[in-house]
Amino acid sequence: MADKTATLTIGDTNLELPMYSPSAGPDVIDITKLYAQGNVFTYDPGFTSTASCDSTITFIDGDKGELLHRGYPIDQLASDSHYLEVCYLLLYGELPSAAQLEDFESRVTNHTMLHEQMMNFFRGFRRDAHPMAVMTGVVGAMSAFYHDSTDISDPWQREVASIRLIAKMPTIAAMAYKYTIGQPFVYPRNDLDYAANFLRMCFAVPAEDYQVNPILSRAMDRIFTLHADHEQNASTSTVRLASSSGANPFACIAAGIACLWGPAHGGANQACLEMLQEIGTPDRIPEYIARAKDKDDPFRLMGFGHRVYKNFDPRAKVMKQSADEVLDLLGIENNPVLQVAKELEAAALADPYFTEKKLFPNVDFYSGIILEAMGFPTSMFTPIFAVSRTVGWISQWKEMIVDPKMKIGRPRQLYMGATLRDYVDIEKR
Repeated sequence: MADKTATLTIGDTNLELPMYSPSAGPDVIDITKLYAQGNVFTYDPGFTSTASCDSTITFIDGDKGELLHRGYPIDQLASDSHYLEVCYLLLYGELPSAAQLEDFESRVTNHTMLHEQMMNFFRGFRRDAHPMAVMTGVVGAMSAFYHDSTDISDPWQREVASIRLIAKMPTIAAMAYKYTIGQPFVYPRNDLDYAANFLRMCFAVPAEDYQVNPILSRAMDRIFTLHADHEQNASTSTVRLASSSGANPFACIAAGIACLWGPAHGGANQACLEMLQEIGTPDRIPEYIARAKDKDDPFRLMGFGHRVYKNFDPRAKVMKQSADEVLDLLGIENNPVLQVAKELEAAALADPYFTEKKLFPNVDFYSGIILEAMGFPTSMFTPIFAVSRTVGWISQWKEMIVDPKMKIGRPRQLYMGATLRDYVDIEKR
């Protein structure tokens, strides 16, 4: 039942629209009957003022700089938990007991290998293919190999598909990376945790053993955790829209990966690193700081501020801690990009122009630094984001499938084209 109503006046007609009060966030006006009762649509490009669903998974308050997963603050989860525990929380709604977590981790670990025939898909791409192109294709192809988990009406098949996607996505991303650099694939190992396994699959070679540094593994786990879900963003909305047609889960997640590939969405940390490379050396930082302040210069500092967070990015504090630990371990003496990053961070945080405008370093700034220090090329930044976000997409997909209010997505439009006209024979044009 609606908590109250809002009155919309259109000419001589007054429409009473239901209003709902969420557990957190602003009230919501229900306009589902607006067209039927008032013969009008709303116009909201980008859906920035429209709730497309109700959800219990993630809540963001951009003004406060708050991000909650099932009610738990992201900084607590990133500091005290780990990625697979957060996956369990997002999927099932509560933090697991020790026995539940052990069972969940075991199920994920034992599904990390790919069907061996899928190796043929990787070899069908050009060697210089972008890893995101490879991931989009291979994840979509999973529906051709795992027929026993594509029936979305079967709760058990939904569960199996969920575990398979979370487990296999790091393997797919690592193999996409290995393929583009011409190295042999490295198979997953069941004695390693999620993040350590991913790092080994990316950086090990058959000629010698690879020992995963625990500091790097912890930093990788935090990157996964801090990107696990972010409410109804573009790629999550894409997954939900694809799912609304009844498409199988592998096709829906492939659609999410394709959307994430866009530079305005998943490429922010890559854009940040490219900016640092453009700056080049620390002595040029004042020049770029001045350009960022110049309202007539289109240049802006990438990795500072956030579209959603109007205060600070709550994920950035924990990510900064990991960035400091990684840089202390690996050093920055021989990496000019990292030298620029550290000095730019210090310069921006000490400048009133940026602090007054709340342009603090965000999660993309620090995650880009960490991945650069680890040795990942920028082309792998977005695939790693896709690995992280897979659990968010799946959680939103599972929630949507059982929602009794679910219907196929069908946005309206503000039509501005030609009105009715008759066809003219080509000889008369």
